[in-house]
Amino acid sequence: MAALLEIQDLNAWYGESHVLHGVDMRVGEGETITILGRNGVGKTTTLRTITGIVRARKGRISFAGSDMMQVPLHKTAHRGIGFVPEERGIFSTLTVSENLLLPPVVAKGGMTLDEIYELFPNLYERRGSPGTKLSGGEQQMLAIARILRTGVRLLILDEPTEGLAPVIVQRIGEVLQTLKGRGMTILLVEQNFRFASRIADRFYLMDHGQMVSEFPVGELPQRMDTLHKVLGV
Repeated sequence: MAALLEIQDLNAWYGESHVLHGVDMRVGEGETITILGRNGVGKTTTLRTITGIVRARKGRISFAGSDMMQVPLHKTAHRGIGFVPEERGIFSTLTVSENLLLPPVVAKGGMTLDEIYELFPNLYERRGSPGTKLSGGEQQMLAIARILRTGVRLLILDEPTEGLAPVIVQRIGEVLQTLKGRGMTILLVEQNFRFASRIADRFYLMDHGQMVSEFPVGELPQRMDTLHKVLGV
């Protein structure tokens, strides 16, 4: 499988704090990859460094064969990378429809509004409501949905199920399965590895700013003891 995203010896800093210590990772075209790890080990920083939010970095980030290290933050999406942060970033003064239409289309192949509303029927019902009047689950769906219009090739999600009701978690899993079936490449950080096991092709286990293990979903059952130990669950 051809690599869409390749990361080699990635280091990153917040001020004087050295957070990432030589991260190596590969995401194939059409794969769904989940990064597992406890809080504070560098998972979110990895995503923010890939997307260019964290600029104090060194190493190599290659996306679709192009070097991303010198690409400005505002150009990242135009290269084909979409990021859904844990805080979602919904605009409170805009309606659901306006939030959906705000991000620019960066490439062909994005979903139409009709396709998005078919995938997220509750957003259609709430399309005239202010974004922050939605429930937490609806806001998460809106944050994902607005990226799908843009035509990006890689969807990055940070803790998409955090704090959500089980029924909403199940629905988000179904949506990601649908996107996976459409050929979307997905990279997510998720502590709920039972949820992740239903959609992931491979896992990376992170600890102390490094990837300490990588394995396919088929090896998950025999890795459970190690995961419980490292994740503290």
